Amino acid sequence: MAVLSDTDRARITAEIESDISRTHTSVGTLLSEDIRAFVNATDDWQNSNAASFNSSLPAKAQSDLSATQKNDGFRRVADARWGG
Repeated sequence: MAVLSDTDRARITAEIESDISRTHTSVGTLLSEDIRAFVNATDDWQNSNAASFNSSLPAKAQSDLSATQKNDGFRRVADARWGG
């Protein structure tokens, strides 16, 4: 899968900024362009490491789960680990 489009990256950036504003969360001196760089780096990392993630799964999960199911599992584990 390719990296997200510029439009999708901009939308995610705006969503993060909105969440920060709504919750009055302190982000120090982080600027909008810093948040966008974070989004870009996160998307790039996911794109670069998708094959590594898949190959780390048990063989049955690799073959039997769809990409959507694998993503859902990844997201659930990340949310539980990081308080999502």
